[in-house]
Amino acid sequence: MISHFDDFYCFAIVVEYGGFSAAERATEIPKSKLSRRIYNLEQYLGVRLIHRNSRQFSVTDMGLKIYDQAKIMLNAAQTAQEIVNKLSESPRGTVKVSTPTDIAQKQLAKVLPKFLQMYPEINIQLLVSNRRYDVINEGIDVALRVRSQLDNDTGLIVRRFAKVEQHLCASQAYLNQYGTPEHPDELAKHRMLSMTEHTLQHDLELISPMGHSQKFKIEPHVVGLNLMMLHQLAKQNCGIVLLPDTIIGDSIQSGELITVLPEWHAPRGIFHMVYPSRQGILPAVKVFIDFLVEEFTESHDPI
Repeated sequence: MISHFDDFYCFAIVVEYGGFSAAERATEIPKSKLSRRIYNLEQYLGVRLIHRNSRQFSVTDMGLKIYDQAKIMLNAAQTAQEIVNKLSESPRGTVKVSTPTDIAQKQLAKVLPKFLQMYPEINIQLLVSNRRYDVINEGIDVALRVRSQLDNDTGLIVRRFAKVEQHLCASQAYLNQYGTPEHPDELAKHRMLSMTEHTLQHDLELISPMGHSQKFKIEPHVVGLNLMMLHQLAKQNCGIVLLPDTIIGDSIQSGELITVLPEWHAPRGIFHMVYPSRQGILPAVKVFIDFLVEEFTESHDPI
């Protein structure tokens, strides 16, 4: 039936305007096309909808019943078009955003109040999780991510913000109790806190002072997909943790945490966002994307 929607539309407007000529004048759709569409609909339904002769225009009893339903379809289509037109006039509506927990807490929490004040008719639906959302299939408008390599999903636009440095750190009290490692090989003997979920034993990749990538086996004491929690555990003397400098910077400066193996670092993460490369992007989504580009490229060193 969906393929015959245009036929129902043409039938409804012909009845609405009381004839083919009147409908042609009102809609600029040629009478020949209107007549052909209605004939197709009659063939599809197997009933006569309009009596045709040169002197008068009349709708059959069955035609009047079909018109009542066709008018509902026509009104619904017009309402849908009005909704789209209204949303396209100015930035309004809901923007669905996925973001890792630490980005939500550290970056978005700082800039969102400004955006909401600038665009009071825009609502933000945040999906705060460290899992990777499928932007297309889960209907995400904008996804914020931190990866060692940029996403290369087909059909997505990628906007880079900054490189994120990561270093090992621990509290001075922990190091006083367990000792300060002088080489990554010694980490296997330490109480490690790790940003993972599925395994207690894995490789930790670090970049040497000479710029070479090496992997070291560790067996973490605590694992979990929450950087802020691991940050708190490290400050409370629970072990050594690898965290982004954006999270531990203040703690390092205050002395709550000490950098461990300062000449070694993890592969740099890339803070970026992705969004569908579709035509007709709504104004609310566009202004949110533009806002993030402006805010995050100003607050981070550009790549």
